[in-house]
Amino acid sequence: MERELILTGIGGQGVQLAAQVLARAATREGRAVMLFGVYSGMMRGGNSDSTLVVAQEAVDAPPLISSSWSAIVMHHQFWPPLSGRLRTGGVALINSSLFDGEVDRTRYRVFEVPATDLAASLGLPMAASMVMVGAYTGVTGLVDIESVVEGMRESLPPYRRQHAAGNERAIRAGFHATEEAGTRLVAPAWEAVPA
Repeated sequence: MERELILTGIGGQGVQLAAQVLARAATREGRAVMLFGVYSGMMRGGNSDSTLVVAQEAVDAPPLISSSWSAIVMHHQFWPPLSGRLRTGGVALINSSLFDGEVDRTRYRVFEVPATDLAASLGLPMAASMVMVGAYTGVTGLVDIESVVEGMRESLPPYRRQHAAGNERAIRAGFHATEEAGTRLVAPAWEAVPA
């Protein structure tokens, strides 16, 4: 079984880091992973998309997938071209702090996460993508929250290690927000294994 995730946002929102964190978390758990990032030539303000495929066995998907099980949408600006790739019934986490676009709530399972506002309330305005990673983990259970925290630590380059503690707070805040919203594991990525 494979689970696909497309992430989209504006350059500078941490889309590529979020994808790396989830990929490393899945790898830590022994899953097969394929990660492919696409971003424009500008540092901030251009589109930033990433595709992640996580599988229980070898990944069969090509680097650019035509359909996806789930999506993390940090901003509405670059969502329209990708929205058609989310399968009917797919899981979409929307950064409700910034999203000002259309999303088909009858076609997709939509979960609003005020990631930017939550990050700002923590005093971590640049950590909205980490809030979203925590929320995605809570809603889907794609990976374990502790694997996500370790994946984040492994993903930070040496010159960004000072952000590890704040990123962990943001990840855990997003994860705990799903419990408060009653959305914990409402869209599980993996079937439960009978005891």
